[in-house]
This record gives sequence, C-alpha cells and structure tokens, in this order.
Amino acid sequence: MNLTQVQPNVARRKRRKRAARGLGGWRGKTAGRGQKGQKYRGRGKVRLGLEGGSSPIYRQIPALRGRSNRAHNIGIFRKEMAVVNVAQLERFEAGAKIDPQVVLQARLVSKLRDGLKILGEGELTKPLTVRAHAFSATARKKIEDAGGTVEVIGQ
Repeated sequence: MNLTQVQPNVARRKRRKRAARGLGGWRGKTAGRGQKGQKYRGRGKVRLGLEGGSSPIYRQIPALRGRSNRAHNIGIFRKEMAVVNVAQLERFEAGAKIDPQVVLQARLVSKLRDGLKILGEGELTKPLTVRAHAFSATARKKIEDAGGTVEVIGQ
C-alpha cells in the first residue's frame, strides 16, 4: 500500500446540512438564523468583538501603560522564588551548610528562578546553616530553635 491508494472512509464522511426549502422543511423559512438582524441577512459575518451599539469590551478596559506594578496585573517587578519547606531540609546531616546550589543539586527544586525562599512548613530537629534569599518568619524561628543559623543572601 502507498499514499496513492489511501482514500477517506466513505461511511464516515458527513454531508453538509442543507437549508431546507419551504415551511415544512426541517430547516425551512428562516433556516435556523432566527428573525431579521445583521446575522440573518446575507453571509451573516459579524466581526469578532462587535457588540451592536455598545462600546466593545476591549475599548471599555483602560489601556495599561508604563512599567509599573500598578499598570500590570501580574506585577512585572515581582520576584518568582523557588520554595523549599523546613521539613525538606531534614534530609541533610547535622551541621551542614545549605545554600541555593546545594538545594538545586539535592533536587529539592528544579530551577532557582529569582532566588530561594525557605518556608516554615514541617519540623526541623538538626542544627543547620541555611543561606537563602528570603525566609518566612516561622522558618527563621524553627531553624534557630533547632540550633542552626540563618543567612540572607543579598541580590
């Protein structure tokens, strides 16, 4: 068999729905177009976003210009941090020095993004020296209560 012998399955081919003629037809009289109006007449093409006499939604929303956080909902200056919980640091041995590269090699995160943030979910029993770009208040407290130290890396 080659490509010249391939044919579509005739049983699966569907015929176009034909606008019936006359009132008795399944799609007779208005042929499913409703009554009058722009989409009833002619080809019935109405451009996307047209709302009749109303001002279209894309013109109602004010244009957000500039490079400020207020101008963009997503916050263009927001930092996207890689997050690790205190409970995940329990796998390291006591006295270990943990920094973003060690966390990356241990595959606790797949990408560092804009920095590493340590959160306080879970418990920590070993004293560790943790260097990261940010710490939550509970994470800082749990690390220090376990006898460890916290160092913030400046960017």
